[in-house]
Amino acid sequence: MVDVGQPAPDFEAEGSTGKVSLSSLRGKKVVLYFYPKSFTPGCTREIQRFVELYDEFIKAGAEVIGVSVDSVSTQKRFSEKYGAKFPVVSDHEKKISSSYGVLNEKGTSAQRVTFVIDAQGVIRAVLRNLKKAEDHADRALEEVKKI
Repeated sequence: MVDVGQPAPDFEAEGSTGKVSLSSLRGKKVVLYFYPKSFTPGCTREIQRFVELYDEFIKAGAEVIGVSVDSVSTQKRFSEKYGAKFPVVSDHEKKISSSYGVLNEKGTSAQRVTFVIDAQGVIRAVLRNLKKAEDHADRALEEVKKI
């Protein structure tokens, strides 16, 4: 898994808002959160919390991107249902999850891991093993405000 102090691997992928690339966001902080599966209880609570805090992320100079291995159509439905203004990206080929080292042991889905990336593209925090899925949004916002 990529870790604090390392450059965040670039990617380009299709998502709920069209094509998204990490390099196109250089100059902004980015919260990149991986989650196992759209429409499951934990992942639903997590996206809802990111949606609730999205304006705070923007005020702090950060963009949010959600990633799972679900299809583009599933990501669009998931994003629309919960009102996400940020991109929710499909990593159906598992390339992004692999480059960040967050695929589960079976290689079938991403683990729940959040990366906080600074404006230069360097990982400043890695959040994992939090008790509640929705805590990822709150903790990520705390980390964004530190950089």
